[in-house]
Amino acid sequence: MIDYNRLNNISGWLIFALATTVYALTVEPTASFWDCGEFIAVSYKLEVPHPPGAPFFLLLGRLFSFLAGGDREQVAYWINMLSVLSSGFTILFLFWSITHIAKKLVPSEETLTNYLLIIGSGVVGALAYTFSDSFWFSAVEAEVYAMSSFFTAFVVWAILKWENIKDPSDENRWIILIAYMVGLSIGVHLLNLVTLPALGLIYYFKKREKVTRNGIIATLAISGAIVMIIMSGVIPGLPSMASVLEIFFVNNLGLPFGSGVIFFAVVFLGGLIYGIYYSIKAKKVTLNTILVAFAFIIIGYSSYSIVLIRSTYNPPIDENNPEDILSYVSYLKREQYGSRPLLHGQYFTAELVGQEKGDAVYRKGKEKYEISDYKLEYKYDPKQTTILPRTYSSQPGHVQKYREVLGLKQGEKPSFSDNIYFMLRHQIGTMYFRYFMWNFAGRASDIQGATWLGIFDALEEVPSSLAENKGRNAFFMIPLFLGIIGLIFQYYKDPRNFSFVAMLFFLTGVAVVLYLNSPPTEPRERDYIYAGSYYAYAFWIGLAVIPLSLGLKKIIKAGNVAAILSILLCLSAPAIMASEGWDDHDRSDRYFSVDSAKNFLASCEENAIIFTGGDNDTFPLWYVQEVEGFRTDVRVIVLSYFNTDWYIAQMMRDAYESEPLPFGLSLDRYAQGGLNDYLPLVERQNIKGGMMNAEQFIKLINDEHPALQVPTSISKYNSVPAKNFFLAVDTASVTAKGIVPEQYQNMLVDRMTWSMKGSGLEKKDLAILDLIVNNNWERPIYFNNTSASSVNFNIKKYMMQEGNAFRLLPVENPAGNEMMVDTDKMYDNLMNNFHWRELDNPEVYYSEDYRNFILNHRATFNTLIDALLLEGDKDRARNAVMKCLEVMPDEAVRFDHFSVQQVNYLMILEEEELAIDMAEKIGTRADEMLAYMFDKGITNRFDLQKNLISLSELARTFRSADNNELAQKYETLFRNYYGMVE
Repeated sequence: MIDYNRLNNISGWLIFALATTVYALTVEPTASFWDCGEFIAVSYKLEVPHPPGAPFFLLLGRLFSFLAGGDREQVAYWINMLSVLSSGFTILFLFWSITHIAKKLVPSEETLTNYLLIIGSGVVGALAYTFSDSFWFSAVEAEVYAMSSFFTAFVVWAILKWENIKDPSDENRWIILIAYMVGLSIGVHLLNLVTLPALGLIYYFKKREKVTRNGIIATLAISGAIVMIIMSGVIPGLPSMASVLEIFFVNNLGLPFGSGVIFFAVVFLGGLIYGIYYSIKAKKVTLNTILVAFAFIIIGYSSYSIVLIRSTYNPPIDENNPEDILSYVSYLKREQYGSRPLLHGQYFTAELVGQEKGDAVYRKGKEKYEISDYKLEYKYDPKQTTILPRTYSSQPGHVQKYREVLGLKQGEKPSFSDNIYFMLRHQIGTMYFRYFMWNFAGRASDIQGATWLGIFDALEEVPSSLAENKGRNAFFMIPLFLGIIGLIFQYYKDPRNFSFVAMLFFLTGVAVVLYLNSPPTEPRERDYIYAGSYYAYAFWIGLAVIPLSLGLKKIIKAGNVAAILSILLCLSAPAIMASEGWDDHDRSDRYFSVDSAKNFLASCEENAIIFTGGDNDTFPLWYVQEVEGFRTDVRVIVLSYFNTDWYIAQMMRDAYESEPLPFGLSLDRYAQGGLNDYLPLVERQNIKGGMMNAEQFIKLINDEHPALQVPTSISKYNSVPAKNFFLAVDTASVTAKGIVPEQYQNMLVDRMTWSMKGSGLEKKDLAILDLIVNNNWERPIYFNNTSASSVNFNIKKYMMQEGNAFRLLPVENPAGNEMMVDTDKMYDNLMNNFHWRELDNPEVYYSEDYRNFILNHRATFNTLIDALLLEGDKDRARNAVMKCLEVMPDEAVRFDHFSVQQVNYLMILEEEELAIDMAEKIGTRADEMLAYMFDKGITNRFDLQKNLISLSELARTFRSADNNELAQKYETLFRNYYGMVE
């Protein structure tokens, strides 16, 4: 007779090997976009990432980085492999969990048929999750979600393993193991905690023969309370209590810094140790188990000590600078991100009727903790608030989305029913159910906002730009239907375990939606957040093997044959998921996230300062500097962080070859809660010409001159006395430095002038003004495209493009706010200094994030080509066009609206054959897409305009080249579709 345990173990390890191999073959060899570059950089040198950090992930990442053997370019690969292995083990424990539950759904006889059904269920369910879109995505990059999934899968497997144990002492050991893994998971991600109520059900079902409604409610209440104790009482709660004692001991008792923390640690640990000792002496087993389990949660959670330890050493990446207990608590609570109302709050149309001074914010002074600021509590009109607020954000972009989803006109206020409708339609429907269907029905494309594919959607004819989009995955809803079959079967045959899986499915899916209360728009798709829900659904996909086999057995009669056929039928789900998903999950040979970062830095002169905007602008740059050591002379400044005193303080220190930034204001002028957090415009009539000397303004700020100060009921703050500024320029000194290109020498100005964009200056704007005034053109100052648009000054007319970055120079463009181009530097950068690894490889998959960065590079080439043609330099213009087509060919990265301009350039450069070929491809695709959009009633204004403009520009290009036939062709297409626009 076959040994079931041996078969189950071997099968599990084989599935683990298969999943791990799949992920290892498709893993990205370097740092992906978004948080991956940051996590790899801070893992490599154990620095401090954005709150609340992931210290246990960083520690393991550091260990894996050693496998690179000193080759810095291999560090990212090996830290990515940490996610590969975590994901492989997730699949292993998922397999064993499914087989555990499947064993209860088949007869207890030890027959080959039953073994086939049990193992087959595990194989089908585990492989379905292996190839699910969201989990596969996280499995091949250095993010925390793969390891978080591992902890989820482990604790679920462990509680099911615990279910079979008879010896009470062994039972308690497994409970303690689960507690320890929960503690470790805190140092990775908190999503693992939401599984605890589901685990509580397994505990209840085993301990109580008779299951009652009240018993289930009590179990969920207790386990929910445990979750809240850990999330609020342990994670931020223990450090918060320590911080209260610390302030009391230092400020009230006059004891040295750290005395309150030491006292709290001694009392807390002493009490916990004594409690464990007492429970042993008194033979109170339950109390002992609870206290030991709690102790192991604390031991796991102790990985967070690395945050304090490393921040004390002031590493280059030290976000929030949490090196004392007060800043550490703020770091854990993610206070920099603000909060969202959950149970009660305002509608987005609510009027702000006042604000009150809240709790004091302390910072470490020289001898005691000082109050640096007070938290503000905003009060809204009570008539415009509601329970369970879902439409709460007053940001303009969010308000527009609320109105769009709810169909509200301008000025119309939402009702409670609108609020609930938004939750059901958008938050649960669009931001969860759509993602769920991506994984088990299919996905229309990888474009943000893409819908899911039904059976007939997958069969319909679509434009080539959609049909050839590698992110278009048609599963024909096979995995979804199998999951429904498994769900129904388990509901009727094993209601106890059904409730466990269903609770797991709910808690990691819809419950997370309700808790996060996400805003209506996000910078990217967030499907990875709900991977735990897809993990639970994989149970039901696997369990579908059993009812299908029972149905086939009625026809075939032979149990073994029916079981094998059922397994083969169900394997169609992971098979189609693998075949459809491979091309858009295969990240091997993809390097452009890192190469684009190098191109930003390569655009800068030596010892430069460059301002960046969002995550993708910044984190890859951190990676190439911290890990690969590329251009560490350049100081990268994240514009949004520049609103904080801790970040400005870090910019006042050395970082590798980069010296401190040349600030004129001292750090205390940037202190949080001081006079300069926000400086509103309060125009004074005595400002000559309504224009303020920027140098004089900085001096008045430094002197804390009362002329700038405006009192309020709570405090006082500085203001801006004029909307317009000027800065005198020593032209002789600038000329001697040789920083102005020869062709722009005649545009050098002795006085720069600019105006504010808004009604006030943020701290970041003040800091930039400080740098401009005090730098004296010694260090090159650059902006990327995002930051150039985000600065609150109209200074683009003084920017010179030298690659992908824009340099601030005292040279004024007579054309106004348009940027100028240093063609010599830009040509050299694009042709010789930029990196383009594998960008011409048609086999490499570039997701929308990557394509957008590639399109930015095409736009950069266009800017250079245009400037060269204006200079009459056709030879270099031709070289630039050909270089762009060489490194970014249509076969690898489809021609787009920026390529339309290159058709015009090619016609000017008498490369007519190549121009016509490009135009044919672009025009045909625009025609297909517009026909499809109008046929389907798709009204995306951006896509409509983009394709219409492409046709219009092609018509204009060929009209200018006297090619009337092609001009007429594209003009006719344009007019036909333009006439259909409402």
